[in-house]
Amino acid sequence: MEYYEAQSYDLAVIGAGHAGVEAALAAARLGVSTILFTISLDALANMPCNPSIGGTAKGHLVREIDALGGQMGKAADATFLQSRMLNRGKGPAVHSLRVQADRQKYHQYMKKVVEQQENLDLRQAEIVEIRAKDGKIQSVVTHLGAVHPVKAAILCTGTFLRGKIFVGDYSYKSGPDGLHPANRLSRSLEALGLPLRRFKTGTPARVHRASIDFSQLEPQPGDESVTPFSFETEEPLSNQVICHIAYTNADTHEVIRQNIHRSPLYGGKIEGIGPRYCPSIEDKVVRFADKPRHQIFVEPMGLDTEEIYLQGMSSSLPEDVQLAFYRTIKGFSQVKIMRSAYAIEYDSVDPLALKPTLECKAVAGLYGAGQFNGTSGYEEAAAQGLIAGINAARACQGKEPVVLERASSYIGTLIDDLVTKGCSDPYRMMTSRSEYRLLLRQDNADARLTPLGYQLGLISEKRYRKFLDKWRLISQETERLETTTIPPSEKLNDLLVSRETSPVSTGFRLGELLRRPQISYQDLALFDPDRPALPTAVTEEAEILLKYEGYLKKQEQQVEQMRRLENQLLPEDVDYQSITGLRLEAAEKLGRIRPRSVGQASRISGVSPADISVLLIWLEHRRKGGAKND
Repeated sequence: MEYYEAQSYDLAVIGAGHAGVEAALAAARLGVSTILFTISLDALANMPCNPSIGGTAKGHLVREIDALGGQMGKAADATFLQSRMLNRGKGPAVHSLRVQADRQKYHQYMKKVVEQQENLDLRQAEIVEIRAKDGKIQSVVTHLGAVHPVKAAILCTGTFLRGKIFVGDYSYKSGPDGLHPANRLSRSLEALGLPLRRFKTGTPARVHRASIDFSQLEPQPGDESVTPFSFETEEPLSNQVICHIAYTNADTHEVIRQNIHRSPLYGGKIEGIGPRYCPSIEDKVVRFADKPRHQIFVEPMGLDTEEIYLQGMSSSLPEDVQLAFYRTIKGFSQVKIMRSAYAIEYDSVDPLALKPTLECKAVAGLYGAGQFNGTSGYEEAAAQGLIAGINAARACQGKEPVVLERASSYIGTLIDDLVTKGCSDPYRMMTSRSEYRLLLRQDNADARLTPLGYQLGLISEKRYRKFLDKWRLISQETERLETTTIPPSEKLNDLLVSRETSPVSTGFRLGELLRRPQISYQDLALFDPDRPALPTAVTEEAEILLKYEGYLKKQEQQVEQMRRLENQLLPEDVDYQSITGLRLEAAEKLGRIRPRSVGQASRISGVSPADISVLLIWLEHRRKGGAKND
């Protein structure tokens, strides 16, 4: 092949899925000349699996992306079909927004945003080589021989790297949705010293709407009052469809068990490790043999298509087996498959090879985001893409990187887990992964991250002023509730007794009444004549801050203790083997992962509290002028 020198850019983003789009938009908006490469322009921001955004913990990520100035939340608001707030029966820490999106409209929305973004070029081309010199990236090379000099690049390759599809006995090289895979880039990355491994994911069949008897399914309507994902969305939103729920049964499970030998997953043909928390239906039937049924969420792919997505039914069994087990399900006896379920195997990097900035340790200026880093999910990908885009742009501009601590966000937790603990299977964000989840609620994502987004240059002056006004109103209303006393009355006590809480005999502050778990802000409206007219977002936040005040203060104290260790930064050139008192296992793992701080070091498996004490003593001795590794 003959090569030619093509246009130079500050940054190249490789892959235009959810990670690549957020990375490219962030970098371009920060003033960095950026080019976004994709194997197919028609697959930009594609949803090869479930056409939905959000879900448990994932909704938190989307709101954090929006609070920092990202695009995913706005796209979801503009293209959703149905919206539901999950876990309403639990506390606010685990409330998570989820929307069913119109797949094609989401793609079209994002493509238009990318095409119209200043400082950003969009190009259909496969990147086959990354060139570096003296440990620093120099250029990216397309399959047609174009060599683009760059200062930085972000790998957002999704499931395309040496992608391989499995359907029963049949397997073939492919990316998702029939797109061709990226077979040559992996060799280039391995030559640069990146440790690659094989992961796997899967997707259910898509079936024809007219072949389903919806009268036999359980309706699942959306919320009456729709909460937007973006803090900037102000116009009222409404649901456009009703989703449904179906269930597998004993016959379904029997068909799968009789054909389990035809599964490439159980036949040893799939080498890649699949997601622990999103198993295939054959995996569910084998692993959870005691369960009489499994839920299936029956969800439309869009308003202008008859395709229906069957969430919870991913499989790599042969087509004839797929059709057989689908038709055992109530309402599916005449179902027609439009796209068969499949498993896909692909290359990803060991995230322990990344810095907390998402830059590769082996190659300066080369970053990773999304499934390339070992995660699963559109939201996890977009969150990493945003941070990688910010840090690559700032590196091009000679500015300090951004590292989000665990106590700041789910994004910070996600990245810290990856680069500190690694992952043995595709990583999925869950609320249980955060030790500070009461502080990291989706409702206060703007309070936690919008000031940073404004400081970076991703939040406009107008939006920042609106943010400050909102939190001023929350503060004022919280203060008013704390200082306003209402007299006892028969009507008030009737309410309190009806809610199974104690009546009052003297004047009571509104804030004290609101702290009772049984009483809501709306309950007190009749007894609060001076209540100002405020947006729902303001009153809900004021109520949460009062109800959970004690718990919030306790978590803030935990954060302060953690922050003391996070502020103890470790030099990059430490020879851990030379530090007296460190155990051999700890020295080996510290030397391999190279934690940014003592706090990060404390979360590495195999590093004990005693090792952390040794590090703290060594740091103090070093500050006082002791030997470098004494």
